[in-house]
Amino acid sequence: MKLDSVPPNLSASESATPNADLSPQLEIKLTTNPEIALKLTPEPVDCSMSSTSDLCPEPKGLTQKHWAIFASTFVTIFLAEIGDKTQIAVLLMTAESHNPWIVFAGAGSALVATSLLGVLLGRWLASRIDARTLERLAGGILLGISAILLWEVIS
Repeated sequence: MKLDSVPPNLSASESATPNADLSPQLEIKLTTNPEIALKLTPEPVDCSMSSTSDLCPEPKGLTQKHWAIFASTFVTIFLAEIGDKTQIAVLLMTAESHNPWIVFAGAGSALVATSLLGVLLGRWLASRIDARTLERLAGGILLGISAILLWEVIS
């Protein structure tokens, strides 16, 4: 088909607004240089593009829900890490090396790397397993660990 021909199912005199059947939320209109347009088609081409905010409903910026998730994660990890073997190891490394900022950078990088692995694994699991099932599974694992630790203390 030549560029200047009209497809057999359309006539050159068809609808003055060829995109009339599109949703009112989306309108496409291009405006090009007439000399270039004449080389490609026998008539000028007019197009423009605009969209409404309804097409991208996700809110921009951090919402209260995002801050709640951040705070919950921070408090949980902070409390879990206080006094554990990692903190003791960092304390000993700092005392031995006399370079607290280097130890801080290494420990912080390691915590970021392990957190990244947890987030990526969590995202992968969430795409394959229902969230409710994951919560129950995590709760069961934590209860199992608690039972083992309690058994060791009692016996």
